[in-house]
Amino acid sequence: MERFIITTECYIRKGDKMLFIHKGGRDLNTGKYLGIGGHMEKGESPVECMLREIYEETGIKKEELSRFRMRAVITFVNPVYEDEYIHLFEADYTGDRDPAATDCNEGKLQWVDIRDIYNLPLWEGDKRMFDEMFRDDRFFTMKLVYDGDDLKEVTVD
Repeated sequence: MERFIITTECYIRKGDKMLFIHKGGRDLNTGKYLGIGGHMEKGESPVECMLREIYEETGIKKEELSRFRMRAVITFVNPVYEDEYIHLFEADYTGDRDPAATDCNEGKLQWVDIRDIYNLPLWEGDKRMFDEMFRDDRFFTMKLVYDGDDLKEVTVD
């Protein structure tokens, strides 16, 4: 049986900024900027996983989020890594404290101006994902096929 992983990822906005993790560690995402998220645990729904990951990585509670919603399911295929099925969420932060000041063991939390996102070190497919997210509020599915770090194919439904 082929291996795959199921994850969640959320892009949290506050005004014209979006919260990212500049990934540390030593894995396929080291040095890249990603949304908040992680692996689903046995028995968790995507929403339960997402809310847990948001709290663990940022300290943000469900009550501090508005417009929390699933935006997409992203299929990430790469012969170098395990296939990944990502439940993509988006939310607005309504809390008073700055979650970027939270010590996160996944990397450094940072607010980034939405106009500057495409200049960050991102997966090339993430740029395509942002194109779809910023186009409108519809739900979409996307398949990203890579060969190592090279994006080979993008399918959007």
